Amino acid sequence: MLWKIIIKQDKAGKLKAIGVCNCYPHVLADICETVDIIPAVNQIELHPFFQQPLALKTAKEYGVICKAWGPFAEGKHGIFTHPFLSEIGEKYNKTAAQVALRWNVERGVVVIPKSVHHERIEQNIDIWDFQLNEEDMKAIEKLDMGKSEIVDHFNPEFVKMIHSVKVHD
Repeated sequence: MLWKIIIKQDKAGKLKAIGVCNCYPHVLADICETVDIIPAVNQIELHPFFQQPLALKTAKEYGVICKAWGPFAEGKHGIFTHPFLSEIGEKYNKTAAQVALRWNVERGVVVIPKSVHHERIEQNIDIWDFQLNEEDMKAIEKLDMGKSEIVDHFNPEFVKMIHSVKVHD
């Protein structure tokens, strides 16, 4: 029902684009197969430790852009100093974090990393002057754990908790 309201607002010219978030491949396919206007973006968890290749493939099939939330894995796995990512970074004179961002960009993922530190904000922008080689891209694939360690959308208790969060009066 909500999607129908969003479509109505889009057709009335009140929206520039429609997006979704946290849609696993089967959910995105279901949405795209049943609506008049396909979402422009799907914001999902994407980082070297949770790579979601099927989500990327499915989105690409429907022309949906993936945007990474948590592209730094919420700091887990020591991503900012991860030995393997740091080793790759040394080849390009980049940090582990820059390697992680560039890796996602090269997969066609939009990244908008969060930081409150001026130096890190500058580093996050400074990813456009290098390209990871195929060997590095393949090596980073080996870091994938195949699951999130941040959220579990399949856990009913997590879903209940999300619905209990009060965002306004």
